[in-house]
Amino acid sequence: MSETAIKLDNITVAYARHPAVHHVSGSFERGSMTAIAGPNGAGKSTLLKAIMGEIRLAEGSIDRGGLAISDFGYLPQAAEIDRQFPMTVADTVLLGTWRQSGAFRGVQPEAAAKARQALMAVGLDGFGHRQVGSLSAGQFQRVLFARLLVQDAKVIVLDEPFTAIDARTTRDLLEIVCRWHQDGRTVIAVLHDFDQVRAHFPRTLLLAREAIDWGPTDVAMSSRNLLRARAMAESWDEDALVCEHDRAVAS
Repeated sequence: MSETAIKLDNITVAYARHPAVHHVSGSFERGSMTAIAGPNGAGKSTLLKAIMGEIRLAEGSIDRGGLAISDFGYLPQAAEIDRQFPMTVADTVLLGTWRQSGAFRGVQPEAAAKARQALMAVGLDGFGHRQVGSLSAGQFQRVLFARLLVQDAKVIVLDEPFTAIDARTTRDLLEIVCRWHQDGRTVIAVLHDFDQVRAHFPRTLLLAREAIDWGPTDVAMSSRNLLRARAMAESWDEDALVCEHDRAVAS
């Protein structure tokens, strides 16, 4: 595997000039399956938002290998998604077809068929007419995975996709993630369950504002690295000034 899908070159993301992600460099190879793990507040979700172009970089650059943002399938944390908006399950899944059908065209029979197939694939056959606000957390997460299935993206970016859902749903959705990897898609997922990381993800970026390690999971998730990540997270000063290098760049 030699082609790079996404390259991070010395990126820093800051809020009010306090770095949330600090001087991170490395590459996600095309077709790889990588977990981003680390302590709470380590900058994991911030890094994903930077990759998706939702946050400006304070420093550095991101090379997406010639891919457009529309080539990425992005699932943010469930807490960031408004489930009260009056939409049916079918309409929510069909949002994943906008890249193929366009924003202002009606629903094509092919797109509707893909949506039905995707709902079957995630175990929600017959749920198309239901309002998303009536679903359980696990059912709603299945809907969002169905939307990703119809989007047919080259890069899948998931932010804590298995939080607050039951074990059966987690198992079913993990199977879909593994199939994406088998199909040659690039998969990047923020995970807080280290057992899931070790069991399913060949590569890991261990993050604690800075990259502690980035490589094969058994190496990146070593006890020594985890202790170092925890120590760095606990010692991080939220009110500290930006580092001298950042200050020189900003000036």
